[in-house]
Amino acid sequence: MIAPTFRPATSSDVAALHRLIESAYRGDSAKAGWTHEADLLGGQRTDEAELLDILADAGRVILLAEVDGALTGCVQVADQGDGLAYLGLLTVDPTRQAGGLGRLLIEAAEAEARSRFAATRMEMTVIRQRSELIAWYERRGYALTGETRPFPLDETTFGLSDRDLTFVVMEKAL
Repeated sequence: MIAPTFRPATSSDVAALHRLIESAYRGDSAKAGWTHEADLLGGQRTDEAELLDILADAGRVILLAEVDGALTGCVQVADQGDGLAYLGLLTVDPTRQAGGLGRLLIEAAEAEARSRFAATRMEMTVIRQRSELIAWYERRGYALTGETRPFPLDETTFGLSDRDLTFVVMEKAL
């Protein structure tokens, strides 16, 4: 794999960023990769308005991964206060999954959390039914905390499901 470059997203990146996220999380295109939610959720994963809100918030950043100028992945880091940061929207182009880019995005997110927000811990939420993905995060040093959080089934901008979904919380010391 060619080493990616990382940079914070700007508002001019939102359309391409939205296409990337939707292609990796929803629909048939997502099924080209192994980390999709397409079998659990329909509808959209996010929208351009939400992405613009994230970019306008000084307590959040979306890092982009680019290879030869092409957008190949992204990850959001959010300051939660008290030394805690949140990792979300980890996305790798489905055609580039299983090549190490996800691991590099996590490492970049952890470095960003330390430098930008002085974070000493990183947390994330993962849908409980995604056992393969949970195991992948565990191999990257994240541990289940025992805490669960409700899945926002009433928020159609996050996805649609007829299943009872719950998030598990994972955390790693930085």
